[in-house]
Amino acid sequence: MVIYGVALLAVCLLAGVLLGELLGTAIGIDANVGGVGIAMLILVLVVDYLKKNNKLNIKSQEGMAFWGAMYIPIVIAMAAKQNVVAAVDGGPLALMAGVSAVIVSWAMVPLLSSIGKDTSTLSDEELGGSDDVRNIK
Repeated sequence: MVIYGVALLAVCLLAGVLLGELLGTAIGIDANVGGVGIAMLILVLVVDYLKKNNKLNIKSQEGMAFWGAMYIPIVIAMAAKQNVVAAVDGGPLALMAGVSAVIVSWAMVPLLSSIGKDTSTLSDEELGGSDDVRNIK
């Protein structure tokens, strides 16, 4: 049921915000540190645990999957907006650091995607010349 997904989402969000506040206090910052990310991790772990232990019927799984899928992009967008507002208030150095991080990340995508690629393929002769996949030597 969708309502179970909403309930689980609310519990995970409250737990994540509480843990984020506690983490911020522990390191001496008067702010929530990672509460949104903590909540997202809790949501993923709890749903995975419940699925593995067959504690959910199909309707409940569908509701939790729906709200899990909705939660991640919405909350990440909200957190990103806060980061941009803080960067603009922080001045040009904060903006330059953010833009630099994005540019470096974009530049790294082709490099990281080329690492570990297996470009070798087996030819038909190496496979034994048969179309039957079960006869691979």
